[in-house]
Amino acid sequence: MIRFILSDLRRLWAGSLVVVLLVALATALGVSVVLQERALRLGSARAADKFDLVIGAGGSETQLVLSSVFLQPSPLPLMPGEVLGKLAADPRVDWAAPIGFGDSFSGYPIVGTTTMLAQNLSGSLAEGKIFAREGEAVIGAAVKLSLGGEIKPMHGSLEEGGETHTQLVYHIAGRLRPTGTAWDRAILVPIQAVWHIHGMEAEEHAGDGEHEHEAASGTDSAEHGHEHEKAGADHDGHEHHGEADPDAALDESWTAGAPGLPAILVKPKTIADAYKLRQDYRSGNTVAVFPGEVLTNLYATLGDAKQILVAVASGAQALVAASLVLVTVIHVGQRRRQIGALRAFGAPRGAIFGIVWLEFFFLVAVGIALGFALGYAAALILSGMFSETSGITMPVGFAREDAALAAVLLAFATILAALPAVLAYRQSPAQALRA
Repeated sequence: MIRFILSDLRRLWAGSLVVVLLVALATALGVSVVLQERALRLGSARAADKFDLVIGAGGSETQLVLSSVFLQPSPLPLMPGEVLGKLAADPRVDWAAPIGFGDSFSGYPIVGTTTMLAQNLSGSLAEGKIFAREGEAVIGAAVKLSLGGEIKPMHGSLEEGGETHTQLVYHIAGRLRPTGTAWDRAILVPIQAVWHIHGMEAEEHAGDGEHEHEAASGTDSAEHGHEHEKAGADHDGHEHHGEADPDAALDESWTAGAPGLPAILVKPKTIADAYKLRQDYRSGNTVAVFPGEVLTNLYATLGDAKQILVAVASGAQALVAASLVLVTVIHVGQRRRQIGALRAFGAPRGAIFGIVWLEFFFLVAVGIALGFALGYAAALILSGMFSETSGITMPVGFAREDAALAAVLLAFATILAALPAVLAYRQSPAQALRA
């Protein structure tokens, strides 16, 4: 029987190939959706695990996390600098690192921060040293620059017509180890240098917490009718430029007079301290969030999108199944003489049923296996493209529930293959030979 089936498949190789490809493409669509959605969840969750608590000015919690943890460019409102001084002196805080963003170089975001964050982000450096002066920088593992190279910061990006700052040129002092986060594509520089470049000198405004600082594009200034202080991503090229000394030593003793900040990354000493800090800074002009909580809300949206995509993939698979039924019915009709001859030579009905069923099931099973391989390859390619642009590692892999999906598809193939087999089973030798 097996030799007969293989001979039949070789003779009808073109039609068999079409059946396999149809099944493979329909299966690959569903598999790639499932794998890609899972990779996005795992990758983003692992990236957020690096940061315990994020504090920013009142506004969108989602945007705060996307900008500060995933380094997605977006204007953020500024909170008073006194918040940084309070956190630095809080006994519940292990360390607090301000961040400022908005500048870039060769497509890499430049993030102003502290030596503490640079030291703790990846555990240790892959090469070089932590920046110790205003003119030094530390690059992420995925930044394709060399130690000692020059970085000329540009406000915004080249595509947006950004303006290159001439006040300071950074020199690369070290490189971080891979973290699997968006910070692998970041260039870390002293926040002190960012403040100086943008003319944001420390001021004694501890009681100025009621003043709203907005970090935005030039249109934000027009909307509010006056000039706001800006930092990092939050200036538009028309702000007052300051002077920066590349050899100036760093001063990271934070006071209430620090300039306004878009976000502060906080490392609490204990889990209990984290919840207390979150509660304390969720009132007034600030908001404190756990990145994981924000991601949970995003995952709910992703789940809805996944259901839609799975429904689309299921619809495509149903159309493929319908077309395969039509093809096999026509195919059985064209093989009526062959089936009649087999029956005339004494082949029992059960053997005819087995030959037709096994042949069709084999084609569909091969298509399903090929579909899983194609879906995995597609998810790898998409994840690689996303990782290249975002820096977030996207782990693509199969899980136990994928075995259940394969079992369902094979069960469906078993039922689908029975239709042409039943048609062949019911044909009488006399009718088949007269056809």
